[in-house]
Amino acid sequence: MSEQLTERRVEDLAGASTAELIRHLSEQSARLVREELRLAQLELRHKGGRAAKAAKMFGGAGALALYGGGALVAAAVLALALVLPAWAAALIVAGVLFVVAGLMALQGRWHLRLATPPVRTADSVRADVHEIQQRTRGRK
Repeated sequence: MSEQLTERRVEDLAGASTAELIRHLSEQSARLVREELRLAQLELRHKGGRAAKAAKMFGGAGALALYGGGALVAAAVLALALVLPAWAAALIVAGVLFVVAGLMALQGRWHLRLATPPVRTADSVRADVHEIQQRTRGRK
C-alpha cells in the first residue's frame, strides 16, 4: 500500500497547481491515517485475543486454587489451634494471608507497568513522520 502513496513522482507533480498539490497531500494523509489505524486495530485484536484466552485460563486456575487455598487455611488454623486458642490461630493465619495478598498486589502493579502499547504501529508511524519530514526538507 505504501507504493500507492509514492506512485506519483516529484516530476509528475512539478507542473501541478497548488490546489492539486494540496488535494494530493490531503488524499495521501487520509490514506496513511486510515492504514495506520487499520494496523493498530489488527495488532490490538491479535493481542486482545491472546489476552482473553490467558484470562480464561487464569480464571479457571484461580477458582480451583481458591478451594484448595481455603482447605489449606482451615488446616493451618486447626494446626495452630492445637497450641493456641482458636481465635488466636485464626487471627495469625489471617494476618499472614493479608501480608501475602499485599505483596502480590505490589507485584501485579509492577507487571502492569511493563505492559506496552502497540509497538509495531508506533514504529510505523514514526517512520512515516520521518519520511514526510525528509521529503519536505528536500523540496525547500
